[in-house]
Amino acid sequence: MAPQHRPVAVIGSGPAGHTAAIYLARAKLNPIMFEGMMANGFAPGGQLTTTTDVENFPGFPKGVLGGELMDLMREQSENCGTTIETETITKLDCSSRPFKIWREGSESQEEPTDTADAVVIATGASARRMNLPGEDKYWQNGISACAVCDGAVPIFRNKPLVVIGGGDSAAEEAMYLTKYGSKVHVLVRRDQLRASKVMATRLLSHPKVEVHFNTSPTEAIGDGSLLTAVATVDTKTGETGKIEASGLFYAIGHDPANALIKDQVELDESGYIKTVPGSSVTNVPGLFAAGDVQDKRYRQAITSAGSGCMAALDAERYLSELEAESL
Repeated sequence: MAPQHRPVAVIGSGPAGHTAAIYLARAKLNPIMFEGMMANGFAPGGQLTTTTDVENFPGFPKGVLGGELMDLMREQSENCGTTIETETITKLDCSSRPFKIWREGSESQEEPTDTADAVVIATGASARRMNLPGEDKYWQNGISACAVCDGAVPIFRNKPLVVIGGGDSAAEEAMYLTKYGSKVHVLVRRDQLRASKVMATRLLSHPKVEVHFNTSPTEAIGDGSLLTAVATVDTKTGETGKIEASGLFYAIGHDPANALIKDQVELDESGYIKTVPGSSVTNVPGLFAAGDVQDKRYRQAITSAGSGCMAALDAERYLSELEAESL
């Protein structure tokens, strides 16, 4: 069967992917979105489907559940004219035009299942987890990987909190959480911080922060509903301990979902897709990157949505230029 061709395909279905799709559909570019089925470990809709209350997305004064927000975005994408396929893309060939796309289960076939003149990659990134005992049970019930996203949630306010990590991100998250928590414990598995000198000094001198060196978490403890404590071990002596806490925040890094294109597009040292500053343009003409797969700094739903808009406008301009060249 001949491949299905579209002017533009969107791979990924988080805020970046849906915003791109909405703009592309309104521009009458007949986009197709491959929303993925447990792609990168997430259901269609991406990371937000694993969160509860989202209080910092504009337009929802009372907050909105992460899953509900993504359902609304999906509905809007379809209403604007996007074709949404609940398929995971497992192979993408950007070496020739049009781009060749293979859906899951068809990777071994020579012919692709789909082709597109332009592709928006919005596959996201996932927070590194520690797979502690109790982690799955209390994920989003006391355990989070984003202090900015979740720090203001009522269950964390005026409560002791724990941050895991010793780099700049961990220091920034811990400092942010001092606005809400009664005390912030930072667990560092080594005997020193990896954070910059300025950040380390700020962290160590803050009256609400206690840094525990040579300390690793061993278990997330709770009451069956919410996290109540974190079990620890001294990495040098083996001594065990327990810190009473209502929140546990991971700040040990993220992994961009770049498997589809990592050997075909320029990446930075951390594996994020490099784009021309102020745009979604990659070093591959016709390939545009949006959302967390190209953003290792902000990683917010609203910034992802904004970059999805940028990708759609960049793709629209690219397709217009292609059309002009063919005349």
